[in-house]
Amino acid sequence: MEALRVITEEHQNLWRIAITLDLMADELDAGSTAEPAFYSSVFDYLEQFVDRVHHPKEDDFLFPVLRQRSTEAAAVLDRLQAEHRHGHARLDALRQALAASAVDAAGRRDFAAALRGYTQGLKGHIRSEETDVIPLARQVLTGDDWAAIDRAFLDNKDPAFGGDARAEFRELFHRIAALAPESVGLGAHSAGELRPVTPPAGEVLLKVAGMESCYGRIKALKGIDFEVRRGETVALVGSNGAGKTTFLRTLSGVQPMSAGSVHFAGEDISQLRSDMRMRRGICHSPEGRQVFGPLSIEDNLRLGAYTQPREHVAEDMEKVFAMFPILKEKRALPAGTLSGGQQQMLAIGRALMGRPRLLLLDEPSMGLAPLLVQEVFNVVRALKEQGMTIILAEQNAFAALAIADRGYVLETGSVTLSGSGQALISNEQVRAAYLGM
Repeated sequence: MEALRVITEEHQNLWRIAITLDLMADELDAGSTAEPAFYSSVFDYLEQFVDRVHHPKEDDFLFPVLRQRSTEAAAVLDRLQAEHRHGHARLDALRQALAASAVDAAGRRDFAAALRGYTQGLKGHIRSEETDVIPLARQVLTGDDWAAIDRAFLDNKDPAFGGDARAEFRELFHRIAALAPESVGLGAHSAGELRPVTPPAGEVLLKVAGMESCYGRIKALKGIDFEVRRGETVALVGSNGAGKTTFLRTLSGVQPMSAGSVHFAGEDISQLRSDMRMRRGICHSPEGRQVFGPLSIEDNLRLGAYTQPREHVAEDMEKVFAMFPILKEKRALPAGTLSGGQQQMLAIGRALMGRPRLLLLDEPSMGLAPLLVQEVFNVVRALKEQGMTIILAEQNAFAALAIADRGYVLETGSVTLSGSGQALISNEQVRAAYLGM
């Protein structure tokens, strides 16, 4: 039933966009003007992703089999497929309303109403698929049915479903998040790019054995074994207080390790100070961002490159600015003046300035608007495809495991489960405890 996982992930992404458009409709009613570049990027994404890929996958592979297996399916599928067919027309109407919004306040109000009507329909469509179609499909489709459907949904050779298409849609979403106003996005005037590349995973880069760490008499980590191969993205999931942050702080040398060993690139670094670990390529984007508020954005980035040769700094800073144009636009401003989402991108950019061989990301989506939560994972995917080795600690377990090669589940300082990201998503214990399923 991998197809259902794909559909649900896509629904979550579309729901975030719907919430964002509802918030923008409120701002339009309050007197804000409509920024054509932002709304055009949203409509382009919906047209390319929803109408070119999401709906055809369902229409061509899932819905026909469901009609054969269940007489109950016809009524709801007829309605849903009619909505699929009308998708282009609804987006064309939104584009026309956007153009009219530039004329006067009445045009802005009409555009806000059109946005709300569209999102109401989109949310209703998603609810119907999640509550009517997916449960029925789980109930009536056979193993052979699922094998054929899953092959179609996961076919990496098919240009509609393969890696090239996913990279294209990530770029489209990246444009939305970059151009969205600061109330919901990054507030930039240009979108930048994510530059995907796909090197293979390699040998073991990090090996942790029996790691323990204490806060006074309280043992926060209880003999953790952990391994990361070069080029992997490894998710560390668990509830608040499970020890995720302590583990990353101990890896980077900020938190003392009371027992165990850490080997990095074949070297025992268990006794090295945090600055020496950073010089070896372990770069940490901490929980809560922790930017240097009084310093400029550019100076924050330069601090991230403190251990690097000077001749690399300008080039590396331009790479960060290419991913996050808003940081370039505001480079001279104090970091403390940035929004939470902008500060998160700065914290990631500051870590990238250290040219990481291993990037530690601690709760990067915490406290962000829905659109920017997705953009954070969009960025992580892009870094993964560039070949970067990443440990991603997240309470948003589903999103983290969905992009991870492997994952570890942490509970009260101990690893209780490990496996591939998809295996953990499918694990009933993980689904009940962390995915709310």
